[in-house]
Amino acid sequence: MRVLVADDQLLVRRGLVLMLGPEPTVEVVGEAADGAQAVDLARRLRPDVVVMDVRMPVLDGIAAAERLTQEVPDCRVLALSAFDMDKHVVAALRAGACGFLPKDISPEELVNALRVVHTGEAVVAPRLLTRLISSYVTAPQRPAAPAAGTGPAGVPAELTPREREVWRLIATGRENTGIAAEMFISPSTVKNHITALFAKLQVRDRAQAVIAAYEAGLVRAGERE
Repeated sequence: MRVLVADDQLLVRRGLVLMLGPEPTVEVVGEAADGAQAVDLARRLRPDVVVMDVRMPVLDGIAAAERLTQEVPDCRVLALSAFDMDKHVVAALRAGACGFLPKDISPEELVNALRVVHTGEAVVAPRLLTRLISSYVTAPQRPAAPAAGTGPAGVPAELTPREREVWRLIATGRENTGIAAEMFISPSTVKNHITALFAKLQVRDRAQAVIAAYEAGLVRAGERE
C-alpha cells in the first residue's frame, strides 16, 4: 500500500511516518506540508491512500480531499484532526474522504484504518461516529410527512423501493449480510442494489450514504441497531 502523509507540523508528519515505518505492507512514498503540495504530489506519485491533516495552510485538508476526489479518483483520503469537531468530520466525508480519525490514535489503529480505506470502505473513529449520528446529522428538522406512498421528502424519486430499503438499512447500521438476511435476497444482489443506489445518490461510500439518509429524513436518531 503506497501512502502519502500530509501535515503542516513537521514533528507530527515525521511521527506518522515513523508509526508506519515498521509495517511491511505500507510504503510511505512522500510527505506534504500543506494541502496544495499534497494534491501535487498525489498527482505525480499516485499513492493508494493520503493521510491528510484537516487544518493546513495554503489549501486545507478538506479542500485538498475534494480536489483529489476529482483529479485522482483512485486515491483514497484518510483525514486526521487534533480537534473532535463534528463539522470537520462531515465536511471531510462530503469532500470525498473515506475516513476520519483523531490524531491520538495508536499505530495499530492507523494501519487498520489504512487497510479499510484502501479497500474503498469508510472508517470513522467510534467516538466520532456515535456523536455524529446522534447529533450533527440529525440537526436538520425532519421533513413533514409526505402523502401516503410517496416516501420521505428529500428521497430521490428515481430510487426503486428495494434501493430505498437498502439505503435505510445501511443508515441503521446493517452490513451487507444483514441486509441480505432481512430482505431475503443474496449478498450479491445487495451489492448490485448498493452500486445503483450510490450512483443515483451521487455518493462515494457508506459514510456519505448515511449522512444523506439522515439529511433526507429517511431515518432519524434512535433507528440504529
